[in-house]
Amino acid sequence: QMQLEESGGGLVQPGGSLRLSCTVSEFTLDYYTIGWFRQAPGKEREGLSCVGSSDGATHYTGSVQGRFTISRDKAKNVVYLQMNNLKPEDTAVYYCAASPLKCVETPLRGVYNYWGQGTQVTVSS
Repeated sequence: QMQLEESGGGLVQPGGSLRLSCTVSEFTLDYYTIGWFRQAPGKEREGLSCVGSSDGATHYTGSVQGRFTISRDKAKNVVYLQMNNLKPEDTAVYYCAASPLKCVETPLRGVYNYWGQGTQVTVSS
C-alpha cells in the first residue's frame, strides 16, 4: 500500500526557515506527482505546491511563491518543501499527497489520492 510520511515540522520564529520532508514508500516518484498542502484551524485545506512525476515541473500558489521551494530526491524517494521567511499565517498542519495526474497548476485536493498524516508547523515569537 502506498504510504507517505511527513517530517520536519516544529516551532519557528517569524522570518525563520524550516524544511519539510515527505518520504514515500511502496511507489516511486517516477509515476506520481507529489503535492504539499496545509490546513489551518477552521480553514479549508489549501494546495501550496507540486512537483511532477515525469518532468519535475513545479507550481506554487501565490501566497508561498518566492518563499517556498519544492524539490525531490528520486533516489531517496523523498520530496522536500523548503520554507523561508515564515510568517505567523503559515501556521498550519502540512500534508503531502500523491496524484497520478501531472503537476500543471496549484494542487487541488480532489485529484490527490494518497495522503500522509501531516506535520505541525507553528510560526510564533
